[in-house]
Amino acid sequence: MHVLRRVAVLALLALGANGARAAVLAEDRADLMYHRYQGGGITVDGPSVLVRKKFGESLAATANYYIDNITSASIDVVVSGASRYAERREQKSLALEYLRGKTTYSASYTNSKENDYRADTYSLSVSQDMFGDLTTVSFGYAQGLDKIGSSVDPTFADEIERRNYRLGVTQVLTRDLLASFNFETVTEQGYLQNPYRFMRFLNAGGTYSRGPEVFPRTRTSNAGSLMLKYYLPWRAAVQGQYRFYTDTWGINAHTGSLEYTHPLWNRWVFSGSYRYYTQTGATFWSDLFPRDGYQNFMARDKENSPLATHTIGIGASYEFPVEWAGSWLQKGSANLRVNHMMVDYSRFRDLRDFPPGTATPGTEPLYALDANFLTFYVSFFF
Repeated sequence: MHVLRRVAVLALLALGANGARAAVLAEDRADLMYHRYQGGGITVDGPSVLVRKKFGESLAATANYYIDNITSASIDVVVSGASRYAERREQKSLALEYLRGKTTYSASYTNSKENDYRADTYSLSVSQDMFGDLTTVSFGYAQGLDKIGSSVDPTFADEIERRNYRLGVTQVLTRDLLASFNFETVTEQGYLQNPYRFMRFLNAGGTYSRGPEVFPRTRTSNAGSLMLKYYLPWRAAVQGQYRFYTDTWGINAHTGSLEYTHPLWNRWVFSGSYRYYTQTGATFWSDLFPRDGYQNFMARDKENSPLATHTIGIGASYEFPVEWAGSWLQKGSANLRVNHMMVDYSRFRDLRDFPPGTATPGTEPLYALDANFLTFYVSFFF
């Protein structure tokens, strides 16, 4: 489930649905997208359609329909003895924006459905331009309720309640330099683990056994980020960003990224990026516990373990001539983005070739993951 949410976020960012805006509503547009993720035994792909329409100069609506087709034989599935499975996730969202003077009010609703998971999220935000439009201050609130089931246990049902608080400041420092600071707090309460994953513990005979994970039912996280974007004399731009994350589970994470964008031949724009991410593990996480019931909370979910990620990306955009589609079209573009991600887990071990009794527990090789993201979309502005 974590991977699917990340893919959705990457794709929505590619569509530009949540880009920074001044106190003017963006143009009418329609986007058609195809996205694909492949790595770690998981393949996720599908289409997305986004339509944005203004009603006068003060009101705009954006609707998005997004599909994930998932085929999984991930390490968790293989080690548990389950067979490869396929499922489908559908996500629908609707957002409204109202502009009054230099203030933009936004509200949105998102619904996501899988065979064993349903999520509903409501969001409100306000953005205000000030000081001659050199400063933009925004704040927002979102509340979500996720309902969780299990495809292997029809009697299982639980839920997660989330609250999200956001604050952002964007400042024009010079004619060529833009800075943005964002802070976010998220509180979560409910079933915060994956019903299909397990922890393992040592037996008296020196082998290991599996058992259900036990997570805390609350978590609060805080994250702050700083972004600088500099416009170069030859119409190119370079952007750097740093983000720090910490939560009550003991996870601390650092993210640094650098991106270069370069226009070429009037209609082409090329970009390249690098992102580094590292995190510590949760205080209750272990690849191998000394015994069953060793502590109150016991987790082996690899997403909560110590890890480091390197992501390299390239992109290209082509603005095609308006006359291709007729006078009703103001402009249009075709966009392609490819990312390659490498994840190294420093303590999570790969048990796929080492079932209980075939190796000394704790000596199995460490797990590593390579994955590719592809996003292609066509945008029409009218």
